[in-house]
Amino acid sequence: MAATHIDGRVARGNQTRQLVLKRAMQVASVEGLEGLSLGRLAGELKLSKSGVFALFGSKEDLQLATVRAAIKVYLQHVVQPARELPPGINRLWCVCTSWLTYSRERVFPGGCFFYSTSAEYDARTGQVHDTLAAARTNWTTHLEQTVWEAQQTEEIVADVDIPQLVFELIAFMEMANAESVLHSEFTSYDKAATAILTRLRGVATDPSLLPASVEGPAGA
Repeated sequence: MAATHIDGRVARGNQTRQLVLKRAMQVASVEGLEGLSLGRLAGELKLSKSGVFALFGSKEDLQLATVRAAIKVYLQHVVQPARELPPGINRLWCVCTSWLTYSRERVFPGGCFFYSTSAEYDARTGQVHDTLAAARTNWTTHLEQTVWEAQQTEEIVADVDIPQLVFELIAFMEMANAESVLHSEFTSYDKAATAILTRLRGVATDPSLLPASVEGPAGA
């Protein structure tokens, strides 16, 4: 009976933690990680302040847990869909369009969680900065690896400058996010998709492997 009671407390604690982190991600994507406070979240969610404080020992602990939770959401929406495809240029195209969809559909209400929070912490020091910087480095590395794999399948030309290509792809994606969030419009995503597709067709060994346009089917 004691074990069952403890297991029940652990389960309730985990449920409360996930509820708090879900709300924290929403707030941070709009107001930044500095906008988070344990008391505020407890009040908004009608939870015991002492219970929330027991789950997160400090504001920094809450911020770090929020970033880590956002990474999981990001992987689910942006990275995972492309993993269902074999290595090649279409996997790269898929991960880029998944990113645009993730931002367009406001998985986080403030647009890309990492675009907004990285800007908040880019000139700071500390563990939150380091965690965000590592997440961005991992994203860049993932894209570079995806390009390299497409080269190995001979679907991207051998002499492409991989870091430069990835820099440009990220710039197109983040510009679409920034314009959409700032001006509350969504045409920027189509512009970014067109720019990305044009760039990828330019480095493809066979452009017909990709759609002819953002509306057209692959190979059109």
